[in-house]
Amino acid sequence: MTALDVIRARRPDFKPSVAVVLGSGLGGLAAHMDEAMAIPYADLDGFPQPGVSGHRGQLVLAKAGDTRVVLLEGRAHLYETGKADAMKVAVASLAALGCETLVLTNAAGGLDADMEPGSVMVLTDHLNFTGQSPLFNEPGDERFVDMVDAYDPELRRRLLKLAAGMELHLHQGVYAWFAGPQFETVAEVRAAGILGANAVGMSTVPEVILARHARMRVAGLSIITNKAAGMSEFTLSHEQTKRHAALATDKVQQLLLAFLKDHKNGQGKGA
Repeated sequence: MTALDVIRARRPDFKPSVAVVLGSGLGGLAAHMDEAMAIPYADLDGFPQPGVSGHRGQLVLAKAGDTRVVLLEGRAHLYETGKADAMKVAVASLAALGCETLVLTNAAGGLDADMEPGSVMVLTDHLNFTGQSPLFNEPGDERFVDMVDAYDPELRRRLLKLAAGMELHLHQGVYAWFAGPQFETVAEVRAAGILGANAVGMSTVPEVILARHARMRVAGLSIITNKAAGMSEFTLSHEQTKRHAALATDKVQQLLLAFLKDHKNGQGKGA
């Protein structure tokens, strides 16, 4: 059975409209939702087996208010698989289930002086420093995806409005994707800043490209877990990433829940 067949067999009448990929530290969101049912990635052919601590590796079908939602608790990274399309089956399955909107979250290093650990940034655009695309070897002309407004402006406005109502300040900025797993060098961070980046990380961008290829609308949130390389006296580590992600977990979960409950079914897929 395909991954899509397994998901439909587990909950035949479940028709979601929005999906969320949960990055480091956000795997507890399902506990705040209703009628949650988890399916391990191991049961879903083609889904990744995350090898990074903080990524559970399961799909959750749940409800936030009246909105039916798919949560992906964990992702695969380019540095784990060597493949930019490691999330291809997962994203394609979300689109086939009926998800028209994909919200992506991640942990990132901040370049802006006012982005302290625990800050949250809504993504406006991205820079791809890897030279990789999940659409390599994809047949047909649909692989030539328009990436203007890849991060949907209307979804961004909704997140900003909801955050303001919660007295949560959301930074806005450009996310730069590096391959990892090593953290960026000081020179790489400096170059990214010159080119317009506000945060750096090792994920998200392949999923954005895959989602736009599937004509899904996309929103992105980065939890700033550290100052980028060379911008503080601290040594960077994954333990630091997980520890500082916890500073923003509650407020990001509250924002996501508000966004999901407010989600309007049938908004249509982006062109």
